[in-house]
Amino acid sequence: MIIAQISDTHIGRPGEKIAAMVDTAACLTRAVAQIGRLDPPPDALLITGDLVNGGTADEYAHLRELLAPLALPTYVIPGNHDDRAALRFAFTDHSYLPGQGFLHYTIDDLPLYLIALDTLVVGADAGALDQTQLDWLAARLSRTQGRPTLIMMHHPPFDTGIGFMDAMGLRDGRAEFIRLVSTYPQVERILCGHVHRAIEARVGGTLAMTCPSTCHQIALDLSGHGPAAFTLEPPGFRLHWWNGRQLVSHTASIGVFSGPYEFA
Repeated sequence: MIIAQISDTHIGRPGEKIAAMVDTAACLTRAVAQIGRLDPPPDALLITGDLVNGGTADEYAHLRELLAPLALPTYVIPGNHDDRAALRFAFTDHSYLPGQGFLHYTIDDLPLYLIALDTLVVGADAGALDQTQLDWLAARLSRTQGRPTLIMMHHPPFDTGIGFMDAMGLRDGRAEFIRLVSTYPQVERILCGHVHRAIEARVGGTLAMTCPSTCHQIALDLSGHGPAAFTLEPPGFRLHWWNGRQLVSHTASIGVFSGPYEFA
């Protein structure tokens, strides 16, 4: 099984650009085309938050149009730029989304059990998990002991070293989340977005990772006090290959590159 993961697409209204220079719709169009050319094709697509930039209905409608060429089962979670109600309305055909409250859900008809966590805090950039959410997660994990499991969430449960992004990471509930995950060795991976870069860290005995954005990337500044800044480095996505025994994760750059060339 192959799972494609994209993140932080930040789609605006048609014609809008971020900082007057980043055409996020054009970026997503390129990502969709490249994923559509993969052979073998992915079996599913995960989008780990910040689907749109302002949380409006017309942005979500634009996003759905851009994603339409990918005929893949698609699973979404909100990020800090999203609006729960507008996202729920835009994806009314996605029956896995709950009708009210947090957009937590599980998918159990894949080779890997998928748990989606909603870490959005309305009006804030940082994320959180309260005790009710953690109890919900504990109940789902307790039902899947021995079954390989993925957790997807927008805010990563670790510091990255990029100071301004860490200030808006998963703040409340992080220690409790890590303690909970550490008691369930079936968690193969924690898949996140938010940071617009490919970053990995060990969390609770498993591997947590963020996904590149399909558009702009956050500047890699590990000084801890750098400005809030982005770059136009090549965008990317993740591919997660489950071979029946272990999960292997790859990072792919989006763009047109020469090759492949056979070794002589």
